Amino acid sequence: MKFVSVLKKKVLSFFDNRFTNRRQFHGDANHLDEEYPVDLNQAPATITQNLITFSYLSNAEALLTLGSDLGGLTPYEVEYKLSQFGHNEIDKQEELSWYKHLWLSYKNPFNLLLTLLAIVSFFTDDMKGATVISSMVVISTILRFVQERRSNNAADKLKEMVSTTATVIRQEDDDEEDDEHIAELEKQIMASNPAQMENRVEVPIKNLVPGDVITLSAGDMIPADVRILTAKDLFISQAALTGESLPVEKFAAQSKENIKDVLELENIAYMGTNVVSGSALAVVLTTGKNTFFGSLADKVIAEDAAETSFQKGVNRVSWLLIYFMLIMSPIVFLINGISTHAWRDAALFSLSIAVGLTPEMLPMIVTSTLAKGAVFMSRRKVIVKRLDAIQNFGAMDILCTDKTGTLTQDKICLEKHTDIFGDDYDDVLEYAYLNSYYQTGLKNLLDVAVLERANFGDIPLLVKKYSKVDEVPFDFQRRRMSVVVADTTGGNLLICKGAVEEMLTCCTHAEHDGQVMPLTNELLNKLRSVTAELNADGLRVVAVAKKNYPEAKGNYSVNDEKEMILVGYVAFLDPPKETTQPAIEALNRLGIAVKILTGDNELVTAKVCREVGLDVEGLLLGSDIDNLSDGELTVIAKNTTVFAKLTPSHKERIVDILRASGHVVGFMGDGINDAPALRAADIGISVDTAVDIAKEAADIILLEKSLMVLEQGVEEGRKTFANMLKYIKMTASSNFGNAFSVLIASAFIPFLPMLPVQLLLQNLIYDISQTVIPFDNVDREFVMQPQRWDPVDLRRFMIFFGPISSLFDVLTFFVLWHFFGANSPDHQSLFQSGWFLEGLLTQTLIVHMIRTRKIPFLQSTAAWPILLMTTCAVALGIIIPMSSIAHMVGMQALPGSYFVFLVLAIAGYMILTQSLKGVYVRKYGWQ
Repeated sequence: MKFVSVLKKKVLSFFDNRFTNRRQFHGDANHLDEEYPVDLNQAPATITQNLITFSYLSNAEALLTLGSDLGGLTPYEVEYKLSQFGHNEIDKQEELSWYKHLWLSYKNPFNLLLTLLAIVSFFTDDMKGATVISSMVVISTILRFVQERRSNNAADKLKEMVSTTATVIRQEDDDEEDDEHIAELEKQIMASNPAQMENRVEVPIKNLVPGDVITLSAGDMIPADVRILTAKDLFISQAALTGESLPVEKFAAQSKENIKDVLELENIAYMGTNVVSGSALAVVLTTGKNTFFGSLADKVIAEDAAETSFQKGVNRVSWLLIYFMLIMSPIVFLINGISTHAWRDAALFSLSIAVGLTPEMLPMIVTSTLAKGAVFMSRRKVIVKRLDAIQNFGAMDILCTDKTGTLTQDKICLEKHTDIFGDDYDDVLEYAYLNSYYQTGLKNLLDVAVLERANFGDIPLLVKKYSKVDEVPFDFQRRRMSVVVADTTGGNLLICKGAVEEMLTCCTHAEHDGQVMPLTNELLNKLRSVTAELNADGLRVVAVAKKNYPEAKGNYSVNDEKEMILVGYVAFLDPPKETTQPAIEALNRLGIAVKILTGDNELVTAKVCREVGLDVEGLLLGSDIDNLSDGELTVIAKNTTVFAKLTPSHKERIVDILRASGHVVGFMGDGINDAPALRAADIGISVDTAVDIAKEAADIILLEKSLMVLEQGVEEGRKTFANMLKYIKMTASSNFGNAFSVLIASAFIPFLPMLPVQLLLQNLIYDISQTVIPFDNVDREFVMQPQRWDPVDLRRFMIFFGPISSLFDVLTFFVLWHFFGANSPDHQSLFQSGWFLEGLLTQTLIVHMIRTRKIPFLQSTAAWPILLMTTCAVALGIIIPMSSIAHMVGMQALPGSYFVFLVLAIAGYMILTQSLKGVYVRKYGWQ
């Protein structure tokens, strides 16, 4: 075997001299005259191409290309390859250190702006202002940091994706081998038996390297991307990658040509999948991040999550208010400086205006509201990994979800047992039961479904009437298996079940209503139309046939599977969950369109959709998506309900297209194939039983895989959004009105209309009263439609309602100036006290007007915390000017007659606001 050894040594020498890991192998002219461009350490696109390349090599060529042979690798080769390719591990996203997390909790436009204002206040000796502003920043930052830290700790920690060890063929030393032809190596491979291979050892999966020869058996997790060398009845579940609930068969050779989808390769098995039945010998192609699974995981971890709808909305609103503040503050500074010539006081006052125009409590309100939503969801066994995801629930208008395990039970069930014309027929179930019961091979999901369905009634008693004689095991060329049983008469009965077409080729007759008839071409066409209808219903059809042997014989073989009598079919389905239909109806009522993105068959998916009441308006296959431009896909995706036979990149592209169209997209999935789409969506939703990479990519993890939980999440998200929006609208409109009032007062009054400390105190009292907004009630109609941030609507609302308060502020100025004599610098404390109280009361009580589109207190009442805090704010505003601390903030007691005016002014303000609110709702609506 000198040829093999020499080639292996050349490969290792090549590794030593070429760090690009580009492999070019040449054997003798007759056998290795091709160049195989196999790069094992490249980008995802190259990874998939390499897998396709390997699938079309012969077994021997694949081994030699990897510098290996049937005897496995030597310790030196393993050590060298570990140094080149690293351990067989998937990199995971590192957890943020506490100080980085604290910085991210602090870093938002409002906090940065307020920090700047606090610094300016400090260097202008306004210690009171600096203290108040800094306190707001510290409280909001710490609250967000603590809540997110707790939420992250509550999420289940990711587990290792693959099993601990693998069975590997390893050589003990680097013995020289005799010269050997590739054809001889191929014969050696074909004659090998994985169960009898020598030098089998158990090694940690992380120590696998390309070229390692491994054995696989039922229940094993595939530890890396491998090329199948030999296979016996090998079934592999690829559900985590493709979404298909049924396992797929793998062979030692690739029969299909020009395969473009790497997941359709017949002789390649992928890391993260598992062996359902059978056994195999395989060679490791790629490990760790260079596997197909690794490329998906690496993409999920390496890419920054796309900016969500919530983040975009908050940023737009934040900058709108900041721009407004940057315009108003300099104007106030100039007007006051020119009119009073006290430029320092004017600077402090304009700085206070800047703080007053900035909703500094927004980070705290947002975090508190989101935290409340997270606590609410945790009580319903939902883990919120990222607080922003709560609001995105409410903004979501499209939910993309996988089919398997979400709409369905993720369990194969026997749906029908029929005669040859599709009518119910119990005898077929009896025959199928005997076949599944007596077979000795590993029972697949279909056999389990048959046994479970027949485990009721008298069918299990059949085993007492029959005894097993022999069986003809299943193989994937025949695609059928038979058992032979002896009945009480002494004769034998052969019962065969398998794929329809293969069964029809070995049947010469069919039975119906006890009558046996020949299988004519006309009857065959009719039978095919029956099975086609069953397939169109999304059912996987297995045919059942029998053959009587009046005289018993000892041994049976494949040759006996002929001239059989077709008796009917058993049809299987992954049935929908009972909760799916009401959940979809509830989501539709909430204005959310449900779209199915699955790797499964389109007929099966359409059938499930019909059963759960999901109208299929359009159906698109992954193969068709490849031929569409983004523009074309955008148009089609809008009216398509079902996307089937998708790859992970297809799912991600669809989510991106829908988001680019202006939709807020949620994606629910639990497989490796779902991870890129989970990351791309505005809100990624997974379950605790999902593969680790899906949980890593998700924003929310459900402890129960049910769409019903999503309905509660959507409603809570919309309540969260409603309460955040209340604060922003209230604060923005009242602050705009106050600033407008300040401009008017500054232009006509020869002193500051309010001292900086008074303005900050008023702002502080108001903000504290708003901290309970997260606990406010929300009108039912608000949660019935998706809600999202709209800076245009906020600007319009601010301009529409802000001047109303200015109107009553000007009225207050007029009354204080003309009726109470506050018309000179000597009486400015009376003026400032009067406007402080009127401004605080109108600003606080307007909360009840703006929190609902209905009539407050009559049609919609605030929650008791709001009522309590607004009452306290009003009481505090009245007490301060009357108390002994009034002189400390430049205020004085107000005359009793002023309160008469104050009550009338507030009543007029509320009546006018309610009237104009109706005008606003009719013209612009109410978000």
